[in-house]
Amino acid sequence: KTQLYEGGVRSSLIAWGPGLLAKKDHLNRQSVFSAIDLVPTILDLTGTPHPRGVTYDGQSVVDVLLGRANASRKAPLFFRRPPDRDAFYGDNDLPDLAVRAGKWKFLCEYDGAEPELYDMDTDRGETRNVAAGHPKVVARLSGLLRDWHQSMPPDRGADFIK
Repeated sequence: KTQLYEGGVRSSLIAWGPGLLAKKDHLNRQSVFSAIDLVPTILDLTGTPHPRGVTYDGQSVVDVLLGRANASRKAPLFFRRPPDRDAFYGDNDLPDLAVRAGKWKFLCEYDGAEPELYDMDTDRGETRNVAAGHPKVVARLSGLLRDWHQSMPPDRGADFIK
């Protein structure tokens, strides 16, 4: 999906299971979770023990899946743009990194430059960059994002398939 704005990272999930979903025609537009949350969620949903010694990056969101809660995952979600896709549809400098933590979404370049901060509760379209008005939030999320990025293996992108 190329970009780290919501159009590039947001995907819908439709869940169904006989006798599992209590609310008919329930649509949840509030909860934030990721594909990495699906394995621990399905294990818990089916009563399958988690394998010993295995740590998942994801978190179980069974109550959300079953329509009993509108909570979001507790841990932040991190994103990194593929290095070979810095330009897309006329935008020649897309953000390299992003983190979603609670109501905030923070995006920046690999070096932390060009910070963008959006309040996703009031601006899901990411049209109002409020970074200048929230320096403490920017500093906190920038630090989380930097630490996460440094802990990840390098992304070799297009070079990997040559």
